[in-house]
Amino acid sequence: MRMKHDNARLRRGAAGPPRAVTRGSAAGKMPKKKRENLSVAQEIDGLEEKLSLCRRNLEELNIRLRREELSSEARRALEKEKNNLTSKASSYERELNSLRRENRKNMLLSVAIFLLLLLAYAYWTM
Repeated sequence: MRMKHDNARLRRGAAGPPRAVTRGSAAGKMPKKKRENLSVAQEIDGLEEKLSLCRRNLEELNIRLRREELSSEARRALEKEKNNLTSKASSYERELNSLRRENRKNMLLSVAIFLLLLLAYAYWTM
């Protein structure tokens, strides 16, 4: 019985209780996704896969828009989907650039620590 009720809620779009609006510097912004104990490299790989899939879907949609004769309503719906995919791809690209920058910083920190340890080892053995 409960399954039927939950399915009806999902069809109507009621996925859960309304979210509270926060005040302050983060008001109006979407919260960052909580990392699931993934390394930056793993996050980059996952995001690159999502971006690749999004670009592939965008290309397929462009082909449909060019080749098929569609009603104005169907064309409008496909163009709306194209805009959604384009904005999603640009969002993924921004996040990917941010993760790559973070990965570069982590790599430079690792190299600096390694050189510091190497310098300490060289000083200690002389």
